[in-house]
Amino acid sequence: MRNHRKNTVLAAAAIAALSLGLTACGGGDDATGAKDAGSAAASQPAGGSAAGGTADQTATKGGSGSGSAGGSAAASSSSGGSSSGSTGSTGSGSTGSTGGSKTSGAAPACAYGDVKITAKKADEVPTEHIVLTATNTSGSACTLLQYPLIAFGPIQTAKDVPAVAKSKPAAPIVLKAGEPAYANVRVALGGAHEDNKVVGEFNVNLFSADGPAEGSIVVKAPAGGLAVDEAAAKAGYWTYELRNGADEF
Repeated sequence: MRNHRKNTVLAAAAIAALSLGLTACGGGDDATGAKDAGSAAASQPAGGSAAGGTADQTATKGGSGSGSAGGSAAASSSSGGSSSGSTGSTGSGSTGSTGGSKTSGAAPACAYGDVKITAKKADEVPTEHIVLTATNTSGSACTLLQYPLIAFGPIQTAKDVPAVAKSKPAAPIVLKAGEPAYANVRVALGGAHEDNKVVGEFNVNLFSADGPAEGSIVVKAPAGGLAVDEAAAKAGYWTYELRNGADEF
């Protein structure tokens, strides 16, 4: 009996030990499996992250490059448009401006070779005034500016005869080919005077846009010459016709 009980106890202990061994083995497998699963899980995100990140970076770089190229093309296009606009504006502005000046209708200033000037005594005794007539002989229109710049004597030393302001017309005198203009000129105060000098001819200069023009016209005095008092001499402005009041001085 004792041996049977002892054997029974030993058999039970052996079974228990075997069960514990199997449990321990099973536990080890589970732990290994868990570790493997954990490693796989850990390595999967890492691998995915690296591949995905690289792909994303490549895509981003590609997108960036494409964007830059597009931007450059757009900038080029904008630049071209701007250049074209600038050219168009300059071209049209210049053409318009040039056209405007060509069609302004302003005639150039009459030069000394463009007109013929004659002198005639006024109908008075003694002679105090003469009338100058300037005729455009150039064959085209020209503008007779200001007044005749007269020198009764050598042109280098004679005093220029001053102008009378009230005789100035409202606008410059534009002469077509063959047309005349007139200027009244006082030559003396009348009567005999010790300062009078007799001249057979005198010089007349014209004006350009920026002052007295080069060259002078020699004008013959009326028959018998002119008794001139340089201190009293005055010149009227060129006009289309002599006007009462404005040209009387």
